[in-house]
Amino acid sequence: MSDSLAAGSTVAVATPRPGSAWPPGSTIHPDGVNFSVWARSATSVELLLFDSPDAPAPNRVVTLDPVTHHTYSYWHIDLPGIRSGQVYGWRVHGLWLPEEGLRHDGGAVLLDPYATAVVQPSDPALGPRSVVADLSDFDWEDDAPLQRPFARTVVYELHVRGFTAHPSSGLDERLRGTYAGLVAKIPYLRSLGVTAVELMPVQAHARRNSDSGLPDYWGYNPISFFAVHPGYATAGDPLGVLDEFRTMVKELHRAGIEVILDVVFNHTAEGGAEGRTFCWRGLDNEAYYLLDPTDRATYADYTGCGNTLNANHSVVRRMVVDALHHWVADMHVDGFRFDLASVLSRDSDGRPMANAPVLWEIETDPWLASTKIIAEAWDAGGLYQVGSFVGDRWREWNGRFRDDVRRFVRGDRASVRALPDRLLASPDMYAGRPSEIEHSVNFVTCHDGFTLNDLVSYSHKHNEANLEHSQDGSDAEWSWNGGVEGPTDDPEIERRRNRQVKSLLGITLISMGVPMIAMGDEARGTQLGNNNAYCQDNEVSWFDWSLLDRHHDVVRFTQGLIRLRLNLDMTQAVHGLALREFLAQSQVEFHGVRMHEPDFGDDSHALAVTVRSVLGSRMVHAILNMYSEPLDFELPAVADGLPWRRFIDTALGSPHDICGPETAPVVASRSYRAEPWSVVLLIAALRAGGDIAPSAAPSL
Repeated sequence: MSDSLAAGSTVAVATPRPGSAWPPGSTIHPDGVNFSVWARSATSVELLLFDSPDAPAPNRVVTLDPVTHHTYSYWHIDLPGIRSGQVYGWRVHGLWLPEEGLRHDGGAVLLDPYATAVVQPSDPALGPRSVVADLSDFDWEDDAPLQRPFARTVVYELHVRGFTAHPSSGLDERLRGTYAGLVAKIPYLRSLGVTAVELMPVQAHARRNSDSGLPDYWGYNPISFFAVHPGYATAGDPLGVLDEFRTMVKELHRAGIEVILDVVFNHTAEGGAEGRTFCWRGLDNEAYYLLDPTDRATYADYTGCGNTLNANHSVVRRMVVDALHHWVADMHVDGFRFDLASVLSRDSDGRPMANAPVLWEIETDPWLASTKIIAEAWDAGGLYQVGSFVGDRWREWNGRFRDDVRRFVRGDRASVRALPDRLLASPDMYAGRPSEIEHSVNFVTCHDGFTLNDLVSYSHKHNEANLEHSQDGSDAEWSWNGGVEGPTDDPEIERRRNRQVKSLLGITLISMGVPMIAMGDEARGTQLGNNNAYCQDNEVSWFDWSLLDRHHDVVRFTQGLIRLRLNLDMTQAVHGLALREFLAQSQVEFHGVRMHEPDFGDDSHALAVTVRSVLGSRMVHAILNMYSEPLDFELPAVADGLPWRRFIDTALGSPHDICGPETAPVVASRSYRAEPWSVVLLIAALRAGGDIAPSAAPSL
């Protein structure tokens, strides 16, 4: 082992100790810090210490002895006197033989893959660096993950920066686009009624897209799996970033809102063969990545981002699970949504496995037993596992719910047939699961694709600003502009769009399963027809807070929907009941305009459903009419002559479009007229003195 100082340095050097392989990363103890990194094929390793984030060169270089500081494939050393805040990196030497999968670059400064804090020098040519962090130095008070049941969960997907970056946010410029800015907007989230925020990637990620040079706005290009992204913090130092993030989590919990992280364990920002080496590639390229079996100089790409993480390699699998432990134990998050989760089911040759080790390890891990785990059950390599993702605990983003509901609301032929399953938590896909009903995460829009407003305002994508000649983004949006592409002053088209937006929200929130809405949809946010705004860090993607006033009726409607969902949830009292058992114990009937005569023909555009709850305390009757004309639907009788009450009718203007129990009017007739493109929800008590609405409610 040798220990050297940069020229002119006056730093005192304490005698290093051998250190230990466990735990990986940098671990603070009373006398200093233990450093450990896994680099199986390295021939020599150096630890680099920098006196500041922007230092162009290390002020101290420690060369590890291949005997004293090397256990199995771990290189480790214990340095006395090192403290929290120390900036460091690794330099790993070995063979450069890309054709054999080896890409050691002795000139690259490598991040510690277990670093819990990173810093990006002001000169981007220097690359990111690791920071020693004392994770115990934070007052959590009595905070802990909330462990809210899925049956009582409404998810709001948001982008931390985009949520408050817009000048209309009303925040001081210093707070816009930050974790602290999100804290300032917690009262709004509470007023909306959502119970969980699903944060788009907050793992540290690249700031620029390597191909176009445009910003990496979405953040799906990680440079670290453990560290908080520093670009969303008001704090200028890396330890302050940690505190700001943890304060955000604590304050969200104080407001009763869970924090779910959108995590990326399928690829990294190192990209393809021409990408920049800053971490895993320089440590052990053939262990961390899937390589093309026929050309090991080339990366297998099942992500569309140039490389694919070799998630089922034993060391990589351990790193993924350790990262999840860190976010739960040290950062108090409540759950995870796994981006392109199907990648995690692939073996070292890229073939799908029926029982991928990493997925089962996450499923059965006791540290994660009380967390929410949600899969985006597909990847860019054509693997689509919606409805068949491994395990019992995993919930899934239900892409079939999204597509089937979009097609139905657009008025496509033969689109009614899929609705019964989608409204009832997709029993065609999930009835075989042995646990709770809520395996389906129902959404119509998310960050990827059109916003809800754009779904009813554009028939084609408009991605010119992405500089990819509009070749990017999906062509299958199932959208309809109503006769005018984009914004319009035509009041009739605008009324129809408003109604369709409410109907899409209504179907999402009244369907069984876990509802999710996307940031800004409650105010008809627009991306001007861009359905792949991954690189638009500007007002195209940011939440425009002025829309809360412009579309106050939609905001109010969304608030009412969420309140109704949580107050009258048919499944809230049967948490733990499997979907198959719930449906077997419930009375579910489908109808057309006539009772018990549903029309599933190609030309049908309407459906009604009656559900009597498992507890037998209430009935709900939903009418969905996406026909271009009004239709009169017969209504089922209620026992003891008790009345139906109208809680939702998206064809009505505010405040009549959604009513609470105190104002929901009685429906006195034996039928109900549903206007075009509308959703109606009626609720009836099944016993006198029921709690649906007071007797003084008005009659229709």
